[in-house]
Amino acid sequence: MELLPVRLPPGADLRSALETLLRQHGAGAAYVLQGIGSLSVAQLRLAGRPAPTELRGDLEILTLAGSLSPDGAHLHMSVADADGRVTGGHACAGCTVRTTAEILVALLPQHRFRRMLDDATGFPELSIARAHSQD
Repeated sequence: MELLPVRLPPGADLRSALETLLRQHGAGAAYVLQGIGSLSVAQLRLAGRPAPTELRGDLEILTLAGSLSPDGAHLHMSVADADGRVTGGHACAGCTVRTTAEILVALLPQHRFRRMLDDATGFPELSIARAHSQD
């Protein structure tokens, strides 16, 4: 495992930047261990909802964690607004960094993650394989 501390600047799309980071490092698997910072826009898909909910304003990232694969990211995030109300869900594209996002990523060079349709859930779920495996 290689730990990679990352700082995203103002205006960065949080999810897209992390997916790009994985490609730039040529990694087939990674985990976002934690993230803090601020957003001006959060796009969160709340539990059981088909589409993201947009939040705008001064938002603090309280938690950020999830998996990164060449097929995309699966990130969960909680944010607090200026009144301290907390909202959490799946972090979607369009989460815009306000001042900074400080994130710790663990690259897993011995593994390969893929997202494959799971008949039991109906969703693309994480498939884990050793990096040298063809699975």
